[in-house]
Amino acid sequence: MTTLARWARAEWGALYAAVRGPLAERRWRAAPMAVAAVCLTAALHVVHNQAWGYRFVQNAGGVRAEDPLWLALLRTPLSLFVPALDLPAWGALVQILLVFGIAELCLGRWHTLALAYVATLAGTLYARLGIWLGPDLPLGLPASDARVVDTGPSAAVVGLAVFLGWRYRAYVTASVVIVAMVAEVALKGNLAGKEHLAAIVAVLALCAVGELRQRRSRDRAGSGSGAPPIQS
Repeated sequence: MTTLARWARAEWGALYAAVRGPLAERRWRAAPMAVAAVCLTAALHVVHNQAWGYRFVQNAGGVRAEDPLWLALLRTPLSLFVPALDLPAWGALVQILLVFGIAELCLGRWHTLALAYVATLAGTLYARLGIWLGPDLPLGLPASDARVVDTGPSAAVVGLAVFLGWRYRAYVTASVVIVAMVAEVALKGNLAGKEHLAAIVAVLALCAVGELRQRRSRDRAGSGSGAPPIQS
């Protein structure tokens, strides 16, 4: 086995094993949520590009920082599946199929959806904080970003990729995703890039909590498995 093959096995072996079983047994039926999400995204894209459907999709899933918070929170779940206006729809479909599909196979349907929502919500809330901070601070945003339509699965995809890297010890892969998002902000400094970083911070916080809980569980198991003291 070559060095590259050994590295790939160490990096992705656990993730591959988690995906291979259910995918080999049920094929595309093993990830029904991801398939449904792709169909929903494709349908919203078609409707969004119709004269009669543009306003409907915007009212149902378009999020802006200038919107009332309650309205943004109400629209955020559907906003995951509304392709971003400045990106090709096929990119969103591929992202959802691959990353959501792998996450569903590894983490389960509801866990995947919950993580995707947390990552997207972190970006949505960051936009409001960034605009409040203003453009003069490193984490701030210009007031004009309050009117930017903020949709698409990219924040959720980034968050899920980082979480899967942590869960299955694919640390290099997770690090590459994080570095790529930092580079995006350094080169562009746009709202989407900074929201991706907010999604990563939220997911890393969840990873830290999960690691702490696992450590405490191991400590309790270790202390509970010790032999009882010998009584004279």
